Amino acid sequence: MATIALKGNPIQTNGELPVKGEKAKDFTLAKNDLSRVSMNDFTGNKLILNIFPSLDTGICAASVRQFNKIAGEIENTKVLCISRDLPFAQSRFCGAEGLNNIITLSDYADGSFGKNYGLEIVNGPMAGLHSRVVIIVDENGLIKYTQQVPEITTEPNYDDVLKHL
Repeated sequence: MATIALKGNPIQTNGELPVKGEKAKDFTLAKNDLSRVSMNDFTGNKLILNIFPSLDTGICAASVRQFNKIAGEIENTKVLCISRDLPFAQSRFCGAEGLNNIITLSDYADGSFGKNYGLEIVNGPMAGLHSRVVIIVDENGLIKYTQQVPEITTEPNYDDVLKHL
């Protein structure tokens, strides 16, 4: 269980993030057309998993915009933006913003991604949503880097993410 903060107030997640060097856990998430994808669908690519509570918050929206920009500047790396937002909301947001370098994926059905990756918020007003986390997975499916943002109302450290690509 990790402790993070929401506007300075401590909240907890259901576990700890994966450890650098371990195999990334498989997942099944919904794409915007409601089809399902898994980790195997991205074999051979580096992945940046940009995980956040909801696109309907300013900080989450800002991180998706920034990762869309980053995704347009890097090769052999897919940026997956993962939340519990409905796929329709993710599609609407990206369409309205003109974001086409990222892949939005939804954990709306059962939250199993957040639970399995130890980043589900378990108490406070955002209980059930995902904490703000960035995970880099290498081409072999191994965890290369993790960043759990300690204050959920702040953006990830993008420079640190880029340094670990």
